[in-house]
Amino acid sequence: MNNQPALSKSLKVYQIVFLGLAWMTPMIFFTVYGVAYDAAGGQMVLAYLIAFLAIFFTAYSYSRMVKAYPIAGSAYTYTKKAIHPRLGFLVGWALLLDYIFSPIIAILTFGIFMHTEFPSIPVYVWVIVMNIILALVNIVGIKSVARISGISVVVQILFISLFCLFIIKDIATGQASSSTLFSLHPFLASDVPFTTIFSGAALICFCFLGFDAVTTMAEETIQPERTIPKAIFLIVCIAAVMYIAISYFTQIAYPGFTFTNPDNAAYTLVKLVGGNLLSSLFITVLIVATFTQGVSSVTSVTRFLYALGRESVLPQKVFSYIHPTFKTPVVNILLVTAFSFLGMFIDLNTAVTFVSFGALTAFTFVNVSVIAHFYIKLKKRSFTETILYLIFPLIGAAFIGWLLTLLNKNTLLIGVAWLTVGFLYLFVKSRLSAPFVKRDHSKMTVPEK
Repeated sequence: MNNQPALSKSLKVYQIVFLGLAWMTPMIFFTVYGVAYDAAGGQMVLAYLIAFLAIFFTAYSYSRMVKAYPIAGSAYTYTKKAIHPRLGFLVGWALLLDYIFSPIIAILTFGIFMHTEFPSIPVYVWVIVMNIILALVNIVGIKSVARISGISVVVQILFISLFCLFIIKDIATGQASSSTLFSLHPFLASDVPFTTIFSGAALICFCFLGFDAVTTMAEETIQPERTIPKAIFLIVCIAAVMYIAISYFTQIAYPGFTFTNPDNAAYTLVKLVGGNLLSSLFITVLIVATFTQGVSSVTSVTRFLYALGRESVLPQKVFSYIHPTFKTPVVNILLVTAFSFLGMFIDLNTAVTFVSFGALTAFTFVNVSVIAHFYIKLKKRSFTETILYLIFPLIGAAFIGWLLTLLNKNTLLIGVAWLTVGFLYLFVKSRLSAPFVKRDHSKMTVPEK
Protein backbone atom coordinates (compact mmCIF):
# COMPACT_ATOMS: atom_id res chain seq x y z
CA MET A 1 0.00 0.00 0.00
CA ASN A 2 2.86 2.40 0.83
CA ASN A 3 4.15 2.22 -2.74
CA GLN A 4 0.84 3.35 -4.22
CA PRO A 5 -0.03 6.99 -4.82
CA ALA A 6 -1.93 8.53 -1.91
CA LEU A 7 -4.01 11.60 -1.23
CA SER A 8 -1.84 14.64 -0.63
CA LYS A 9 -1.93 16.25 2.85
CA SER A 10 -2.08 20.00 2.23
CA LEU A 11 -5.26 21.51 3.70
CA LYS A 12 -5.26 23.88 6.67
CA VAL A 13 -8.09 25.12 8.91
CA TYR A 14 -9.07 28.12 6.79
CA GLN A 15 -9.10 26.02 3.61
CA ILE A 16 -11.33 23.39 5.22
CA VAL A 17 -13.66 26.16 6.44
CA PHE A 18 -13.90 27.62 2.94
CA LEU A 19 -14.57 24.19 1.45
CA GLY A 20 -17.31 23.50 3.99
CA LEU A 21 -18.95 26.90 3.54
CA ALA A 22 -18.71 26.54 -0.24
CA TRP A 23 -20.45 23.16 -0.04
CA MET A 24 -23.04 24.65 2.32
CA THR A 25 -23.40 27.78 0.16
CA PRO A 26 -24.36 30.72 2.47
CA MET A 27 -26.58 32.05 -0.34
CA ILE A 28 -28.83 29.03 0.27
CA PHE A 29 -30.59 31.33 2.74
CA PHE A 30 -32.07 33.21 -0.20
CA THR A 31 -32.91 30.20 -2.37
CA VAL A 32 -35.10 28.66 0.37
CA TYR A 33 -36.28 31.96 1.89
CA GLY A 34 -39.89 31.85 0.68
CA VAL A 35 -40.49 28.21 1.56
CA ALA A 36 -38.77 28.57 4.96
CA TYR A 37 -40.72 31.76 5.71
CA ASP A 38 -44.02 30.01 5.07
CA ALA A 39 -43.03 26.90 7.01
CA ALA A 40 -41.92 28.91 10.08
CA GLY A 41 -44.88 31.27 10.03
CA GLY A 42 -42.55 34.20 9.44
CA GLN A 43 -40.52 33.50 12.61
CA MET A 44 -37.25 33.03 10.77
CA VAL A 45 -34.94 34.05 13.64
CA LEU A 46 -36.38 31.49 16.07
CA ALA A 47 -36.47 28.80 13.40
CA TYR A 48 -32.79 29.34 12.56
CA LEU A 49 -31.86 29.34 16.26
CA ILE A 50 -33.61 25.99 16.78
CA ALA A 51 -32.03 24.52 13.65
CA PHE A 52 -28.62 25.75 14.81
CA LEU A 53 -29.03 24.00 18.18
CA ALA A 54 -29.98 20.73 16.49
CA ILE A 55 -27.02 20.92 14.13
CA PHE A 56 -24.62 22.08 16.87
CA PHE A 57 -24.99 18.85 18.86
CA THR A 58 -24.45 16.79 15.71
CA ALA A 59 -21.44 18.93 14.77
CA TYR A 60 -20.04 18.20 18.23
CA SER A 61 -20.44 14.47 17.60
CA TYR A 62 -18.64 14.76 14.25
CA SER A 63 -15.79 16.64 15.95
CA ARG A 64 -15.40 13.80 18.48
CA MET A 65 -15.47 11.02 15.92
CA VAL A 66 -13.03 12.64 13.50
CA LYS A 67 -10.55 12.81 16.38
CA ALA A 68 -11.06 9.12 17.06
CA TYR A 69 -10.84 8.14 13.38
CA PRO A 70 -9.06 10.82 11.28
CA ILE A 71 -9.51 8.99 7.98
CA ALA A 72 -11.82 9.46 5.00
CA GLY A 73 -15.26 7.90 5.23
CA SER A 74 -17.30 10.18 7.48
CA ALA A 75 -20.43 8.58 9.03
CA TYR A 76 -19.69 5.26 7.33
CA THR A 77 -16.31 4.96 9.05
CA TYR A 78 -17.58 6.15 12.43
CA THR A 79 -20.55 3.74 12.54
CA LYS A 80 -18.48 0.85 11.17
CA LYS A 81 -15.78 1.16 13.81
CA ALA A 82 -17.84 2.31 16.77
CA ILE A 83 -20.90 0.05 16.40
CA HIS A 84 -20.69 -2.68 13.73
CA PRO A 85 -19.23 -2.99 10.21
CA ARG A 86 -22.48 -4.11 8.60
CA LEU A 87 -24.47 -1.29 10.16
CA GLY A 88 -21.67 1.04 9.08
CA PHE A 89 -22.10 -0.15 5.51
CA LEU A 90 -25.85 0.57 5.57
CA VAL A 91 -25.25 4.05 7.03
CA GLY A 92 -22.63 4.65 4.34
CA TRP A 93 -25.06 3.40 1.73
CA ALA A 94 -27.66 5.91 2.98
CA LEU A 95 -25.04 8.67 3.11
CA LEU A 96 -24.17 7.90 -0.50
CA LEU A 97 -27.57 9.34 -1.44
CA ASP A 98 -26.62 12.64 0.20
CA TYR A 99 -23.20 12.89 -1.40
CA ILE A 100 -23.89 11.58 -4.89
CA PHE A 101 -27.01 13.71 -5.47
CA SER A 102 -25.54 16.91 -4.00
CA PRO A 103 -23.57 17.73 -7.17
CA ILE A 104 -26.76 17.24 -9.18
CA ILE A 105 -28.57 19.81 -7.01
CA ALA A 106 -25.78 22.32 -7.61
CA ILE A 107 -25.66 21.58 -11.33
CA LEU A 108 -29.43 21.87 -11.74
CA THR A 109 -29.57 25.13 -9.77
CA PHE A 110 -26.72 26.53 -11.85
CA GLY A 111 -28.47 25.51 -15.07
CA ILE A 112 -31.78 27.05 -13.99
CA PHE A 113 -30.26 30.41 -13.09
CA MET A 114 -28.09 30.54 -16.20
CA HIS A 115 -31.14 29.74 -18.31
CA THR A 116 -32.94 32.61 -16.56
CA GLU A 117 -30.16 34.98 -17.57
CA PHE A 118 -29.79 33.49 -21.08
CA PRO A 119 -33.21 32.07 -22.05
CA SER A 120 -32.08 31.05 -25.53
CA ILE A 121 -29.69 28.42 -24.09
CA PRO A 122 -31.46 25.30 -22.70
CA VAL A 123 -30.83 24.09 -19.16
CA TYR A 124 -29.29 20.82 -20.36
CA VAL A 125 -26.50 22.73 -22.14
CA TRP A 126 -25.49 24.37 -18.87
CA VAL A 127 -25.67 20.97 -17.14
CA ILE A 128 -23.18 19.54 -19.63
CA VAL A 129 -20.84 22.52 -19.41
CA MET A 130 -20.98 22.57 -15.60
CA ASN A 131 -20.20 18.84 -15.39
CA ILE A 132 -17.11 19.12 -17.57
CA ILE A 133 -15.75 22.11 -15.67
CA LEU A 134 -16.34 20.46 -12.27
CA ALA A 135 -14.50 17.36 -13.42
CA LEU A 136 -11.47 19.31 -14.66
CA VAL A 137 -11.20 21.45 -11.52
CA ASN A 138 -11.38 18.41 -9.24
CA ILE A 139 -8.90 16.38 -11.29
CA VAL A 140 -6.28 19.14 -11.11
CA GLY A 141 -6.20 18.83 -7.34
CA ILE A 142 -7.62 19.70 -3.96
CA LYS A 143 -5.61 22.93 -3.64
CA SER A 144 -7.30 24.38 -6.70
CA VAL A 145 -10.68 23.43 -5.23
CA ALA A 146 -9.82 25.15 -1.96
CA ARG A 147 -8.74 28.36 -3.74
CA ILE A 148 -11.92 28.53 -5.83
CA SER A 149 -14.07 27.79 -2.78
CA GLY A 150 -12.34 30.52 -0.81
CA ILE A 151 -13.03 33.15 -3.46
CA SER A 152 -16.69 32.11 -3.72
CA VAL A 153 -17.27 32.18 0.03
CA VAL A 154 -15.72 35.64 0.33
CA VAL A 155 -17.96 36.93 -2.47
CA GLN A 156 -21.06 35.44 -0.81
CA ILE A 157 -20.19 36.90 2.60
CA LEU A 158 -19.57 40.31 1.01
CA PHE A 159 -22.98 40.20 -0.68
CA ILE A 160 -24.72 39.18 2.55
CA SER A 161 -22.91 42.02 4.37
CA LEU A 162 -23.95 44.47 1.65
CA PHE A 163 -27.54 43.26 1.87
CA CYS A 164 -27.58 43.84 5.63
CA LEU A 165 -26.03 47.30 5.19
CA PHE A 166 -28.81 48.26 2.78
CA ILE A 167 -31.37 47.28 5.42
CA ILE A 168 -29.51 49.19 8.13
CA LYS A 169 -29.54 52.23 5.85
CA ASP A 170 -33.31 51.91 5.41
CA ILE A 171 -33.75 51.73 9.19
CA ALA A 172 -31.47 54.71 9.79
CA THR A 173 -33.20 56.86 7.16
CA GLY A 174 -36.71 55.93 8.26
CA GLN A 175 -37.59 53.95 5.12
CA ALA A 176 -38.13 50.74 7.11
CA SER A 177 -40.92 49.82 9.52
CA SER A 178 -38.53 49.87 12.48
CA SER A 179 -36.69 52.94 13.72
CA THR A 180 -34.19 51.02 15.86
CA LEU A 181 -31.61 48.35 15.16
CA PHE A 182 -32.24 46.60 18.47
CA SER A 183 -35.45 44.69 19.11
CA LEU A 184 -36.47 41.53 20.96
CA HIS A 185 -39.50 41.00 18.77
CA PRO A 186 -37.77 38.59 16.30
CA PHE A 187 -36.86 36.35 19.25
CA LEU A 188 -40.44 36.14 20.53
CA ALA A 189 -42.90 33.63 19.10
CA SER A 190 -45.85 36.08 19.41
CA ASP A 191 -48.97 34.27 18.18
CA VAL A 192 -47.19 31.69 16.01
CA PRO A 193 -47.44 28.13 17.46
CA PHE A 194 -44.13 26.51 18.39
CA THR A 195 -45.09 23.49 16.28
CA THR A 196 -45.03 25.77 13.23
CA ILE A 197 -41.65 27.19 14.18
CA PHE A 198 -40.23 23.69 14.66
CA SER A 199 -41.55 22.68 11.26
CA GLY A 200 -39.67 25.63 9.81
CA ALA A 201 -36.56 24.59 11.71
CA ALA A 202 -36.79 21.08 10.26
CA LEU A 203 -36.69 22.52 6.75
CA ILE A 204 -34.02 25.07 7.63
CA CYS A 205 -31.61 22.34 8.80
CA PHE A 206 -31.00 21.75 5.09
CA CYS A 207 -29.21 25.13 5.01
CA PHE A 208 -26.53 23.81 7.38
CA LEU A 209 -25.63 20.71 5.39
CA GLY A 210 -21.97 20.87 4.44
CA PHE A 211 -20.13 20.95 7.75
CA ASP A 212 -20.20 17.14 7.76
CA ALA A 213 -18.75 16.84 4.27
CA VAL A 214 -15.34 18.18 5.32
CA THR A 215 -14.71 15.00 7.35
CA THR A 216 -14.27 13.17 4.03
CA MET A 217 -11.09 15.22 3.48
CA ALA A 218 -9.38 14.12 6.71
CA GLU A 219 -6.55 12.40 4.82
CA GLU A 220 -5.81 15.53 2.80
CA THR A 221 -5.67 17.70 5.92
CA ILE A 222 -2.66 18.65 8.02
CA GLN A 223 -3.17 17.33 11.59
CA PRO A 224 -6.79 16.32 10.93
CA GLU A 225 -7.43 15.40 14.59
CA ARG A 226 -7.14 19.10 15.46
CA THR A 227 -7.88 20.83 12.18
CA ILE A 228 -11.19 19.18 11.22
CA PRO A 229 -12.97 19.67 14.60
CA LYS A 230 -12.01 23.36 14.63
CA ALA A 231 -13.22 23.77 11.07
CA ILE A 232 -16.54 22.03 11.80
CA PHE A 233 -17.42 24.41 14.62
CA LEU A 234 -16.27 27.45 12.67
CA ILE A 235 -18.39 26.44 9.67
CA VAL A 236 -21.55 25.91 11.74
CA CYS A 237 -21.09 29.08 13.80
CA ILE A 238 -20.25 31.31 10.82
CA ALA A 239 -23.31 30.02 8.95
CA ALA A 240 -25.55 30.53 12.00
CA VAL A 241 -24.37 34.11 12.48
CA MET A 242 -25.05 34.95 8.82
CA TYR A 243 -28.45 33.28 8.66
CA ILE A 244 -29.67 34.73 11.95
CA ALA A 245 -28.35 38.22 11.12
CA ILE A 246 -30.17 38.33 7.77
CA SER A 247 -33.35 36.98 9.37
CA TYR A 248 -33.13 39.50 12.20
CA PHE A 249 -32.67 42.57 10.01
CA THR A 250 -35.33 41.59 7.48
CA GLN A 251 -37.80 40.72 10.24
CA ILE A 252 -37.50 44.08 12.04
CA ALA A 253 -37.26 46.19 8.89
CA TYR A 254 -40.01 44.57 6.82
CA PRO A 255 -42.38 42.70 9.19
CA GLY A 256 -45.21 42.99 6.71
CA PHE A 257 -43.27 41.64 3.74
CA THR A 258 -45.45 39.47 1.52
CA PHE A 259 -44.91 37.47 -1.66
CA THR A 260 -46.98 35.39 -4.04
CA ASN A 261 -44.43 32.79 -5.17
CA PRO A 262 -42.15 31.21 -2.51
CA ASP A 263 -39.64 30.13 -5.18
CA ASN A 264 -38.69 33.70 -6.08
CA ALA A 265 -39.55 35.40 -2.77
CA ALA A 266 -35.88 36.16 -2.11
CA TYR A 267 -35.54 37.98 -5.43
CA THR A 268 -38.57 40.10 -4.49
CA LEU A 269 -37.03 40.82 -1.08
CA VAL A 270 -33.63 41.75 -2.52
CA LYS A 271 -35.28 44.07 -5.04
CA LEU A 272 -37.26 45.71 -2.24
CA VAL A 273 -34.07 46.27 -0.25
CA GLY A 274 -31.67 47.38 -2.98
CA GLY A 275 -33.58 47.88 -6.23
CA ASN A 276 -32.47 46.64 -9.65
CA LEU A 277 -28.76 47.07 -8.95
CA LEU A 278 -28.73 44.80 -5.91
CA SER A 279 -31.07 42.27 -7.56
CA SER A 280 -28.76 41.98 -10.59
CA LEU A 281 -25.77 41.49 -8.29
CA PHE A 282 -27.81 38.93 -6.37
CA ILE A 283 -28.31 36.74 -9.46
CA THR A 284 -24.60 36.93 -10.33
CA VAL A 285 -23.44 35.96 -6.84
CA LEU A 286 -26.01 33.16 -6.66
CA ILE A 287 -24.72 31.66 -9.91
CA VAL A 288 -21.12 31.78 -8.64
CA ALA A 289 -22.23 30.22 -5.34
CA THR A 290 -23.99 27.28 -6.97
CA PHE A 291 -20.94 26.65 -9.15
CA THR A 292 -18.57 26.38 -6.19
CA GLN A 293 -21.08 24.29 -4.28
CA GLY A 294 -20.84 21.85 -7.17
CA VAL A 295 -17.03 21.85 -6.98
CA SER A 296 -17.07 21.08 -3.25
CA SER A 297 -19.81 18.47 -3.65
CA VAL A 298 -17.82 16.54 -6.23
CA THR A 299 -14.76 16.72 -3.97
CA SER A 300 -16.70 15.23 -1.05
CA VAL A 301 -18.42 12.40 -2.89
CA THR A 302 -15.26 11.28 -4.69
CA ARG A 303 -13.35 11.08 -1.37
CA PHE A 304 -16.21 9.13 0.15
CA LEU A 305 -16.16 6.67 -2.74
CA TYR A 306 -12.38 6.43 -2.29
CA ALA A 307 -12.93 5.36 1.34
CA LEU A 308 -15.49 2.73 0.32
CA GLY A 309 -13.14 1.43 -2.36
CA ARG A 310 -10.16 1.22 -0.04
CA GLU A 311 -12.25 -0.81 2.41
CA SER A 312 -13.28 -3.11 -0.49
CA VAL A 313 -16.92 -2.22 0.08
CA LEU A 314 -16.86 -1.14 -3.57
CA PRO A 315 -14.41 -2.64 -6.11
CA GLN A 316 -11.02 -1.63 -4.73
CA LYS A 317 -9.04 -1.34 -7.98
CA VAL A 318 -11.55 1.14 -9.37
CA PHE A 319 -12.61 3.31 -6.43
CA SER A 320 -9.35 3.47 -4.46
CA TYR A 321 -7.24 4.48 -7.47
CA ILE A 322 -5.23 7.68 -7.00
CA HIS A 323 -3.68 9.40 -10.04
CA PRO A 324 0.13 9.39 -9.64
CA THR A 325 0.52 13.00 -10.85
CA PHE A 326 -2.54 14.83 -9.59
CA LYS A 327 -2.90 12.81 -6.35
CA THR A 328 -6.68 12.81 -6.80
CA PRO A 329 -9.21 9.96 -7.29
CA VAL A 330 -9.59 10.56 -11.02
CA VAL A 331 -11.75 7.49 -11.75
CA ASN A 332 -14.21 8.48 -9.02
CA ILE A 333 -14.39 12.01 -10.41
CA LEU A 334 -15.17 10.71 -13.90
CA LEU A 335 -17.83 8.31 -12.56
CA VAL A 336 -19.52 11.06 -10.53
CA THR A 337 -19.42 13.34 -13.56
CA ALA A 338 -21.12 10.67 -15.68
CA PHE A 339 -23.77 10.09 -13.01
CA SER A 340 -24.40 13.83 -12.69
CA PHE A 341 -25.64 13.96 -16.27
CA LEU A 342 -28.89 12.72 -14.68
CA GLY A 343 -29.39 16.41 -13.99
CA MET A 344 -30.76 16.62 -17.52
CA PHE A 345 -33.60 14.24 -16.67
CA ILE A 346 -34.64 14.71 -13.01
CA ASP A 347 -35.95 17.69 -11.06
CA LEU A 348 -34.63 19.44 -7.96
CA ASN A 349 -37.32 18.03 -5.68
CA THR A 350 -36.24 14.47 -6.46
CA ALA A 351 -32.59 15.23 -5.82
CA VAL A 352 -33.34 17.04 -2.55
CA THR A 353 -35.42 14.04 -1.43
CA PHE A 354 -32.42 11.74 -1.72
CA VAL A 355 -30.09 14.20 0.00
CA SER A 356 -32.42 14.81 2.95
CA PHE A 357 -32.90 11.13 3.76
CA GLY A 358 -29.20 10.32 3.46
CA ALA A 359 -27.98 13.26 5.52
CA LEU A 360 -30.42 12.89 8.42
CA THR A 361 -29.84 9.13 8.62
CA ALA A 362 -26.08 9.66 8.77
CA PHE A 363 -26.39 12.44 11.36
CA THR A 364 -28.46 10.22 13.64
CA PHE A 365 -25.92 7.40 13.61
CA VAL A 366 -22.91 9.68 14.07
CA ASN A 367 -24.48 10.82 17.34
CA VAL A 368 -25.09 7.21 18.36
CA SER A 369 -21.50 6.34 17.40
CA VAL A 370 -20.15 8.80 19.97
CA ILE A 371 -22.04 6.97 22.70
CA ALA A 372 -20.92 3.56 21.44
CA HIS A 373 -17.25 4.51 21.10
CA PHE A 374 -16.57 6.77 24.06
CA TYR A 375 -19.22 5.94 26.64
CA ILE A 376 -19.59 2.18 26.08
CA LYS A 377 -16.30 0.94 24.58
CA LEU A 378 -13.82 3.33 26.23
CA LYS A 379 -15.95 3.61 29.40
CA LYS A 380 -15.58 7.37 29.69
CA ARG A 381 -18.23 7.77 32.38
CA SER A 382 -17.19 10.50 34.80
CA PHE A 383 -19.72 13.27 35.41
CA THR A 384 -18.21 15.51 32.71
CA GLU A 385 -17.66 12.62 30.31
CA THR A 386 -21.26 11.46 30.78
CA ILE A 387 -22.44 14.89 29.64
CA LEU A 388 -20.00 14.98 26.72
CA TYR A 389 -20.31 11.39 25.53
CA LEU A 390 -23.86 10.44 26.50
CA ILE A 391 -26.13 13.44 27.09
CA PHE A 392 -24.92 15.67 24.21
CA PRO A 393 -25.01 12.94 21.53
CA LEU A 394 -28.37 11.67 22.87
CA ILE A 395 -29.83 15.13 22.39
CA GLY A 396 -28.38 15.29 18.89
CA ALA A 397 -29.63 11.81 17.94
CA ALA A 398 -33.11 12.45 19.32
CA PHE A 399 -33.45 15.83 17.61
CA ILE A 400 -32.15 14.70 14.22
CA GLY A 401 -34.04 11.40 14.43
CA TRP A 402 -37.24 13.33 15.07
CA LEU A 403 -36.56 15.53 12.04
CA LEU A 404 -36.06 12.36 9.99
CA THR A 405 -39.60 11.26 10.86
CA LEU A 406 -40.93 14.59 9.60
CA LEU A 407 -39.92 13.76 6.02
CA ASN A 408 -42.87 13.01 3.77
CA LYS A 409 -44.07 9.46 3.17
CA ASN A 410 -42.64 9.18 -0.35
CA THR A 411 -39.20 10.26 0.85
CA LEU A 412 -39.20 7.61 3.57
CA LEU A 413 -40.37 4.92 1.14
CA ILE A 414 -37.61 5.79 -1.34
CA GLY A 415 -35.07 5.78 1.48
CA VAL A 416 -36.16 2.36 2.74
CA ALA A 417 -36.05 1.02 -0.83
CA TRP A 418 -32.50 2.31 -1.25
CA LEU A 419 -31.44 0.70 2.05
CA THR A 420 -33.02 -2.57 0.92
CA VAL A 421 -30.88 -2.50 -2.23
CA GLY A 422 -27.82 -1.87 -0.06
CA PHE A 423 -28.70 -4.78 2.22
CA LEU A 424 -29.05 -7.12 -0.77
CA TYR A 425 -25.70 -5.91 -2.16
CA LEU A 426 -24.08 -6.59 1.20
CA PHE A 427 -25.65 -10.05 1.40
CA VAL A 428 -24.52 -11.07 -2.10
CA LYS A 429 -21.02 -9.66 -1.57
CA SER A 430 -20.56 -11.58 1.67
CA ARG A 431 -21.52 -14.79 -0.15
CA LEU A 432 -19.26 -14.26 -3.17
CA SER A 433 -16.07 -13.09 -1.50
CA ALA A 434 -14.23 -12.82 1.77
CA PRO A 435 -16.18 -10.49 4.07
CA PHE A 436 -14.95 -6.95 3.75
CA VAL A 437 -15.91 -6.37 7.36
CA LYS A 438 -12.70 -8.03 8.55
CA ARG A 439 -10.54 -5.36 6.97
CA ASP A 440 -9.35 -2.71 9.40
CA HIS A 441 -7.59 0.43 8.25
CA SER A 442 -7.95 2.33 11.51
CA LYS A 443 -4.19 2.26 12.06
CA MET A 444 -3.21 2.73 8.45
CA THR A 445 -1.11 5.77 7.71
CA VAL A 446 -1.32 7.62 4.43
CA PRO A 447 2.02 8.80 3.04
CA GLU A 448 2.30 12.47 2.30
CA LYS A 449 2.98 13.78 -1.15
